[in-house]
Amino acid sequence: MESMLNKLKSTVTKVTADVTSAVMGNPVTREFDVGRHIASGGNGLAWKIFNGTKKSTKQEVAVFVFDKKLIDKYQKFEKDQIIDSLKRGVQQLTRLRHPRLLTVQHPLEESRDCLAFCTEPVFASLANVLGNWENLPSPVSPDIKDYNLYDVETKYGLLQVSEGLSFLHSSVKMVHGNITPENIILNKSGAWKIMGFDFCVSSSNPSEQEPKFPCKEWDPNLPSLCLPNPEYLAPEYILSVSCETASDMYSLGTVMYAVFNKGKPIFEVNKQDIYKSFSRQLDQLSRLGSSSLSNIPEEVREHVKLLLNVTPTVRPDADQMTKIPFFDDVGAVTLQYFDTLFQRDNLQKSQFFKGLPKVLPKLPKRVIVQRILPCLTSEFVNPDMVPFVLPNVLLIAEECTKEEYVKLILPELGPVFKQQEPIQASNMILLIFLQKMDLLLTKTPPDEIKNSVLPMVYRALEAPSIQIQELCLNIIPTFANLIDYPSMKNALIPRIKNACLQTSSLAVRVNSLVCLGKILEYLDKWFVLDDILPFLQQIPSKEPAVLMGILGIYKCTFTHKKLGITKEQLAGKVLPHLIPLSIENNLNLNQFNSFISVIKEMLNRLESEHKTKLEQLQIMQEQQKSLDIGNQMNASEEMKVTNVGSQHIDKVFNNIGADFLTGGESENKEDGLQNKHKRASLTLEEKQKLAKEQEQAQKLKSQQPLKPQVHTPVAPVKQTKDLTDTLMDNMSSLTSLSVSTPKISASSTFTSVPSMGLGMMFSTPVDNTKRNLTNGLNANMGFQTSGFNMPVNTNQNLFSSPSTPGVTKMTLGTPSTLPNFSAVSVPPAGAKQTQQRPTDMSALNNLFGPQKPKVSMNQLSQQKPNQWLNQFVPPQASPGMGSSVMGTPMNMMGQSAFGMQANPFFSPQNFAQPPTTMTNSSSASNDLKDLFG
Repeated sequence: MESMLNKLKSTVTKVTADVTSAVMGNPVTREFDVGRHIASGGNGLAWKIFNGTKKSTKQEVAVFVFDKKLIDKYQKFEKDQIIDSLKRGVQQLTRLRHPRLLTVQHPLEESRDCLAFCTEPVFASLANVLGNWENLPSPVSPDIKDYNLYDVETKYGLLQVSEGLSFLHSSVKMVHGNITPENIILNKSGAWKIMGFDFCVSSSNPSEQEPKFPCKEWDPNLPSLCLPNPEYLAPEYILSVSCETASDMYSLGTVMYAVFNKGKPIFEVNKQDIYKSFSRQLDQLSRLGSSSLSNIPEEVREHVKLLLNVTPTVRPDADQMTKIPFFDDVGAVTLQYFDTLFQRDNLQKSQFFKGLPKVLPKLPKRVIVQRILPCLTSEFVNPDMVPFVLPNVLLIAEECTKEEYVKLILPELGPVFKQQEPIQASNMILLIFLQKMDLLLTKTPPDEIKNSVLPMVYRALEAPSIQIQELCLNIIPTFANLIDYPSMKNALIPRIKNACLQTSSLAVRVNSLVCLGKILEYLDKWFVLDDILPFLQQIPSKEPAVLMGILGIYKCTFTHKKLGITKEQLAGKVLPHLIPLSIENNLNLNQFNSFISVIKEMLNRLESEHKTKLEQLQIMQEQQKSLDIGNQMNASEEMKVTNVGSQHIDKVFNNIGADFLTGGESENKEDGLQNKHKRASLTLEEKQKLAKEQEQAQKLKSQQPLKPQVHTPVAPVKQTKDLTDTLMDNMSSLTSLSVSTPKISASSTFTSVPSMGLGMMFSTPVDNTKRNLTNGLNANMGFQTSGFNMPVNTNQNLFSSPSTPGVTKMTLGTPSTLPNFSAVSVPPAGAKQTQQRPTDMSALNNLFGPQKPKVSMNQLSQQKPNQWLNQFVPPQASPGMGSSVMGTPMNMMGQSAFGMQANPFFSPQNFAQPPTTMTNSSSASNDLKDLFG
């Protein structure tokens, strides 16, 4: 099997090569390039049809070639008869010019090997389409093999043949003599054309009313190519040796029968005994019934029966056939109108093109593309007709594939895209294109979009017609996703903005804003923030529709996931623009509410984002502060002193407490820093810090030390009793001021002294203490322990005198000068007085550094109670002294001695709300209500 296929393939290849070589010697090839073998036609399908192009114009043609090798079997005189018959038919066709006759582009040329001539582009012969594939290349092309005639094609094709015969019979006074499927050619547009005038007979008296057509007697000895096809020949040719125009009408009837019966003729003729065959045929025709014509459509069946009548005078003539109802089909009429379009004026054409969109859906796609589309695009040369033709072309484009559109339609649209004259037609063209913009952008290649389609859109945005601008702005969002980003950013958006700013039409301005809002999603965030939003502030009009358009763009940008407006943009540009717009007098209540709603959303997000940022910064600062404290604690371990009991305080005070207790701050710090410097090189920041500390230490050294005053000692018991009574009296007087002075819990305000078994002795006389308490505790208080001096922490217990008489105001702050300690450190009577060196107060300034936050009494009073404080009441207190009496001064002194920073257990989180809280005055409460509601 495979060998047979290979043999067949080689045979076909050999024949094709022979034909090609034969054509190459023909003069036709001087002007035309011969291409592929596509079909066959003419009497006996003897002519091979090739596609070709004219070399000078690249115009497409069909090249008909008769290879003389086909008649090698005949004798010389028979060969000459065949060649003469073929030549006569082509020469007759060349002389005749009619739309229903095949058009010859180049006359017949003869060479040693072949005959050749060129015609209009051809698809195939009707015989090929009906299944007769003789003299075709093998395998048969699928274009012909799978070709099926639509009803409209059949109807209009037969109508065209009838019109061609009408032309021959009436105008030329000629009988064709061989109307067969082989001599009906379908051109590339699908039109049916007549060829094969080999046996045509002209009238012997053309000037007379009744023409006479001489007829030759049938000669069975002639080669078949020298005789017409007897299966489509009228009986009178054979039986009475006569012919007339009615003989061609019989042939038309047999062709119609073959078309509706898949190419099978109504009668088969025995060419060996043709007379007997025709006699039998004549008898059958006389008894021809409807059953024999069952495959023919009912509306034309009777007309076919008349055409096949034995009596020639009964047969309808060609002109009558063109008028039968069968050909009144809307598709056939439409195709017929296109063929006569050149005869119509612009008004008739415009009316026809307006109604064409209703007809196109009823026609097959192949018919539309092959027959109608070329006629439509040919009208583009008439500028006045373009607005009427263009909608139909675009309607056809919707049904075409992208490849068909690019090949058949887009090249014809190029000049239309650029048409600007006349103005009225140009505006209509823009409107039509804008309505079909999605089609254009979907099927047009990107390069052509950029070069032809988008420039037309830009022209529409700049058009003087408000209607065109509005339509363009409404349509742009529908195809924005198909526009490449650079074109949108650099060409489309600037034109939309110009249209909004420069127009005098409110509708155009509003549509510009709506258009921008709809295409925001196709833009990037920073282009919107840097280009679109600032543009909104340039819009001069304050009409409600414009303001709502501006609000819409802001809201779309603000809420869009991909876009969004930054916090800085909200605070600096958007809200300052929107808030004044919200109170424009032109806005109604609903519009105002829309503005306020968007503004509130923006404010809420602004608050949320900025608060989050500040909280994060605060956390970072606290983490950094804890790291700094850790570094200071590491440094203090290298510089701690040998004094017993001071190691814990050293770690908390970061070298400050130890120096204060031992009086050796400057020496130890300098030694420690020098040792540290020796171990490792210091960074620039450490060197700057070291220089500042040295400068501060030098200033403290230059100050005079404080000297305590010496007082006469008193009896210890009496001192304690008198001091207690005095404190009780004064505390009673302080608590009596509860109306104007907030009550402060001792446990929440002052740090208690840890229970270390130390004997506590007050060094301040009773009268001095009473005076200090009565004056609002203006003096800074200190105490001494038996064994070592306790430093005074002035950072946590500085009381200022009340500014209003009768009201005690307590604040914490940093004093401008060192407090007066002249009344401190006097031992009680009976106690052994030891010589003490003056206390070095240079560390006090470090207590007020930037790392020691100041806390007001009001803040301290809001903390939670700390039960840990109550366990440090000294055991020496007499039973009569409650925690409210003795605890208060002790806590005051404990706070003064150690301070909040000295005890690691004390942090702002550990301070609790006391039992008696501070109360606000009624006026303050009213002010708060007025401020915050």
